[in-house]
Amino acid sequence: MIERRRFSRIIYQAPATLFQGEYQLATCIQDLSLHGLLLWAVDEPDLDPTRLVDVAFMLPDSDINITLTARLISQDERILRLKIDHIDIDSIGHLKRLVELNVGSDSLLHREMEYLADLGDNEDA
Repeated sequence: MIERRRFSRIIYQAPATLFQGEYQLATCIQDLSLHGLLLWAVDEPDLDPTRLVDVAFMLPDSDINITLTARLISQDERILRLKIDHIDIDSIGHLKRLVELNVGSDSLLHREMEYLADLGDNEDA
């Protein structure tokens, strides 16, 4: 099978909280990219797959909080695959830096940022 990922996923484990309306779910990030996240839910998730979710997590040993809105792509018991739908400018800057520190290739990161910008342009059209 041909690998179709356009974004480098980095293994990154940290607690995160997922919100859907009043519903709140404790999760742990398993990996992430500039495009999405893979989460493991502490408890059995009770999510509406047609509604967006908000995700918040802190970078370890800092006061930096990353918040984003995502779409549930798939759920396999407690494993949740999310695609980022919206992220504020501060959070994307921190997420970019986190990926940059873990990817190890500036040219690869710049290609991914260009592709991400192209995705946004195509969705607005």
